[in-house]
Amino acid sequence: MGTEIKALTEKLRLTLDPDQLTNCMRCGFCQTACPTFQETGLEAASPRGRIALMKAVYDGTMEPDAAFRSQMDLCLGCRACEPACPSDVKYGQLIEQARESIAAVTAERWPVRTVKRLFMERLFPHHGRMRLLGSSLKLYQTSGLRKLARGLGVMKLFPAHMREMEAVLPQAAGDGVIRRWEKLGLPARWEQAEDGQSLLVIPAEGERLGRVGMFRGCIMDVLFTETNVNTIKLLRLAGYEVVVPASQTCCGALHAHAGERESARRLARTNIAAFRAARVDAVVSNAGGCGATLKEADHLLRGDSEEAEARRFASQVRDVSELLAEGRPLPLKPLGQGAGQVTVTYQDSCHLRNVMRVASAPRQLIRNVPGATLQELPDADRCCGSAGIYNLTQPEMSASVLDHKMEQVERTRAHVILTANPGCLLQMKWGVHRHGKDKKMQAMHLVDFLAESAGER
Repeated sequence: MGTEIKALTEKLRLTLDPDQLTNCMRCGFCQTACPTFQETGLEAASPRGRIALMKAVYDGTMEPDAAFRSQMDLCLGCRACEPACPSDVKYGQLIEQARESIAAVTAERWPVRTVKRLFMERLFPHHGRMRLLGSSLKLYQTSGLRKLARGLGVMKLFPAHMREMEAVLPQAAGDGVIRRWEKLGLPARWEQAEDGQSLLVIPAEGERLGRVGMFRGCIMDVLFTETNVNTIKLLRLAGYEVVVPASQTCCGALHAHAGERESARRLARTNIAAFRAARVDAVVSNAGGCGATLKEADHLLRGDSEEAEARRFASQVRDVSELLAEGRPLPLKPLGQGAGQVTVTYQDSCHLRNVMRVASAPRQLIRNVPGATLQELPDADRCCGSAGIYNLTQPEMSASVLDHKMEQVERTRAHVILTANPGCLLQMKWGVHRHGKDKKMQAMHLVDFLAESAGER
């Protein structure tokens, strides 16, 4: 046994939860829910198979070799297996524990290590740097540099999937939701929280139903700034006072999925402190992946001195669709000239559905829009292949999953594909572009669709 494999074996034995490993009954219900099993038909590419591999390493009957690590990497982390599991196995926790062990022991090539450190530690947690990145990307998109790069064939140096993803990127912004809101001159005031941090407070329209803290995200706030603005507008219409703590940071989802759990824990502590000091009734997210990570803050901080506070924080986390469905009815107007003019389909965000267990609220809101007909997407609960940065690290599997998803989308004959997570939205935009449907359909965030109907865009 090599030194690295021996070290990984010991790390896995210390990190993996033996109770969850033994809870799996090997019934196989997870297989029909698993995208990678459906694509490959391989037992090892299913949740049951991966748990068997983990347990074999834990029991000392196999080594965590390259094939073992490959299967851990191939998992999308969509967690569709969890609702399907009769034993309530916390597969998501197990796969993150396995990846944490691999990341801690395996020596990465320096380019990978450098890029990961740049984005995970130097960019995502720092909002000022993310705004600078957004400004730079906006300059590239609007100054003619993008056209020049394509004309000179620079983009041909990148793999095809990256060229296609670059083509569908929305226009970036360098201001973020706080600065954008102030530039628009919309109602707001600054307050000081208990710990001295700054809070942007936006009053509700009409009677206040509650005070909610908005999680703005990192990538969300520079690539989907308008969606964040629309989120606040809709929450105001629904009767909520919205608070945006300036000191909040990245949710840590990408860190946790990549095995960088200590970084994810650190970010969780920062966010818990920021929203605790803001004294809000709920913490609202408009990104399924971010919301799920915030919702599991108590799992991230298990055994930590902040665990009890993390549990309280996690209980406050809500998706924006839940609050909009519960709040004052939105003043929605017809999108077309008459009922049924716009056919809409909805792709579930995996983490919104499988972790936060939110599926009915988005559909209820869509059905409330006059002039829109919701055509249910077959297998809407199956992953689209985005999974954070999976479409960059596993492009072939991601594209295969996406192609099957687009086959189902085309059957709905929808004009609009809606979703509730930035990664899913980019993936569906890629799918529309990849299948040559740009002139026939568009992919939108649920919030932007509702804001258009409410006349808030």
